[in-house]
Amino acid sequence: MWAAQVLWGSLGLLRIAWCLLPQAGYLHPDEFFQSPEVMAEDVLGLEVYRPWEFLPSSPLRTVLFPLLTTGSVFWLMELLDKLGLWPGAISSYTLLVGPRLVFTALSFTLDWGVYRVAPLWGADPWQALVLLAGSYVTLVFYTRTLANAIEGLLFMWLLVLVSPGTDGKLSPRLGGHSWLLGAVVAAGFFNRPTFLGFAFLPLLFWSSGRTTVVPLSTKALVRSMLELLPGATLVAALFVAADTWYYSSRLGLGPRLVLTPVHFLSYNLDPQNLAQHGTHPRLTHLAVNGVLLFGVLHVAAVMGAWKVLKESLASVARLQAPWTFPDKRTVLLLFYFVPLALLSLFGHQEPRFLVPLLGPLTLFSSQKGRGVSPWRTASVILFNVLGALFFGCLHQGGLVPCLSHLEQSIHAPAPNGQPSHYTLLFSHTYMPPRYLLGLRGQEPPVEVIDLGGAESQAFCQTLDQLASQPICDIAGGDRLCRIFVVIPGTAREAAAACPFSLRNEMRVFPHLTLEDPPGLSALLSSRWRDSLGLYILEVGERREQRPF
Repeated sequence: MWAAQVLWGSLGLLRIAWCLLPQAGYLHPDEFFQSPEVMAEDVLGLEVYRPWEFLPSSPLRTVLFPLLTTGSVFWLMELLDKLGLWPGAISSYTLLVGPRLVFTALSFTLDWGVYRVAPLWGADPWQALVLLAGSYVTLVFYTRTLANAIEGLLFMWLLVLVSPGTDGKLSPRLGGHSWLLGAVVAAGFFNRPTFLGFAFLPLLFWSSGRTTVVPLSTKALVRSMLELLPGATLVAALFVAADTWYYSSRLGLGPRLVLTPVHFLSYNLDPQNLAQHGTHPRLTHLAVNGVLLFGVLHVAAVMGAWKVLKESLASVARLQAPWTFPDKRTVLLLFYFVPLALLSLFGHQEPRFLVPLLGPLTLFSSQKGRGVSPWRTASVILFNVLGALFFGCLHQGGLVPCLSHLEQSIHAPAPNGQPSHYTLLFSHTYMPPRYLLGLRGQEPPVEVIDLGGAESQAFCQTLDQLASQPICDIAGGDRLCRIFVVIPGTAREAAAACPFSLRNEMRVFPHLTLEDPPGLSALLSSRWRDSLGLYILEVGERREQRPF
């Protein structure tokens, strides 16, 4: 046990240290554009790209969680800066790490929840904690400003509230307990309405007296659900009030009640809307995303579920009732696979949607009395090391450092006292979060253009337009017009084909763009680092094109 405690403590320190380092990997645009990008404008007044989900015309996202996490950090940073207690508190580093540090601190409540309920589910507490803290999902996903991370924390807290007593019988039901349970369900629903898919089976388990996943009676089920209403209603009212104030008063929507979950469901239940974000086979979560996130633990859970299914079918053949009093391992499997199955009903399936399932999977994988083979231990370690390096360092890993470099260049003293006008052109990268540039609409003027995965012809046409139009004259005054291109190494040759000289300003290594990955021959060549780099190139004079 002592060794497990030391290992968990070391992994916890790693979680904090890696947050402060910081992690350079870029998981998904939502980690920036559903919280810090929005709060940077609302709290700090920075120039940002406001996502459509936070526009008055389509209020899909609640503002309360971003305000309580990222917004509070930004407000504190600005206050310390104004009071002179922390001069220069607002920088690309603090804007990035501050909100992440809050999520990292909250992630330790996940550890607390697992430790609290592990004995109640027949799991070894310290083995469960080591599995949890050593998972790259905890190290990377739970330390980012993702709504999925909040969903995972709320799901774990829900499992704490519905877990059985140590004697396997129903613990005394206190009124406050039901209120708290209802509050967690409502908060999870407003954060992401998909939370109901995670909460569905735990609530049935709780309503039936924590002994079965099948309600004892319809009357008992209705009575239990009614017990949740006071807490759920109170928290729902708080979210509705906050969202109505934000979208109606602050963003000018007008006097009307704003129910963000209704808009969320209305949008996501339309298959045409989901198709715009990409459609996947229904088995993607089961066959791909579960393995991608949890590795051998997911495979072991699938094998365990298959074994339980065969035993249940055999029980049915013997005219027995297989689900009346399932053991705790079976219930944990149901807590894992039922949400996975419900999420699989939707055509758009991303790995981060399964992040909340880490809690029950950890409890299932650390059951007492189960021997752990050296092969499994080695495979778990290797899988999580590779996952942490890939998602924490390599995946789109150059974009955030490039933005930090550009932020310093933009706000540096003008060369020879001549003011500049900056144009930043991003191509073949994820959406650049503008707030990391620290722009407040003052000097110097900066224009950010995101071309996404545009073809080389469109890229060259954009450069030609930018170079031909009098950008600096439009801005006013005698300005030095500077155009920077941010592009991965895999697309640099296409950029070099444009009729402009490109000066290498900076290369960030490593950076991998899965949408435009390097070929195997490039990775095996002596210039493999160039293919795994993200470049900042300054556009120079137009080159004369040679006649054919």
